[in-house]
Amino acid sequence: MEQSIEPISKHKRPEFIKTLNEKYRSLSPKKRIEEVYTDFKSDEIMLTSSFAATSAFLLKLFSEVNPSQKVYFIDTGYHFNETLVYKNYLTALYGLNVVDVRAVKWKHDFTLEDKTWTKDANMCCSINKVEPLENLKKEYKIWVSGLMAWQSDHRESLDIFEDRNGIIKFYPLLDVPKEERDGYITEHHLPFHPLISQGYHSIGCKHCTLPGKDRNGRWNNNPKTECGLHL
Repeated sequence: MEQSIEPISKHKRPEFIKTLNEKYRSLSPKKRIEEVYTDFKSDEIMLTSSFAATSAFLLKLFSEVNPSQKVYFIDTGYHFNETLVYKNYLTALYGLNVVDVRAVKWKHDFTLEDKTWTKDANMCCSINKVEPLENLKKEYKIWVSGLMAWQSDHRESLDIFEDRNGIIKFYPLLDVPKEERDGYITEHHLPFHPLISQGYHSIGCKHCTLPGKDRNGRWNNNPKTECGLHL
């Protein structure tokens, strides 16, 4: 099932990414996930989930293709309690292999005491979201995320595969329309995040998330639309 792709030299990497995009573009999300395990070894694949809004979609697909796949959850220490309940529910429902990742304690404690999110949201995100993944990324060749193009202008500019800071990013759901995603969730009776019913459609840390359409409620409706993980 698994075969490792040989390391790609820097000057050949753009062509390699182009080839992957051409190969995967016509495939369904589930077929894309199945195929990635033929192109990469399972221990070369890093999967992250925020267990937000409708994370059940991607997680159900992975649970069907490779139930043992590690799912990294960045525990910022600022999640809504509903997110943690949703995470535990999906973990039990799909038998997920979830691994929590956290910031260095003294750095997180600084943001708590300083209320950094009120002064410099980028710094708070960097400490509690971006930095905890940096060392992990060095252990993998490919990073899978559930980003969808309709969620923001930045995400609309992405492709299914991209080369980002030395790691290959893979977005198997990127071109799935919102209506198709919602239809799949309804048809398969997947659980929505409990805050969806309260008007939250993009759910991050409790200090920086308000009800709002798509990602408009993030960072209290200021122009910031990404935490930095996917930039």
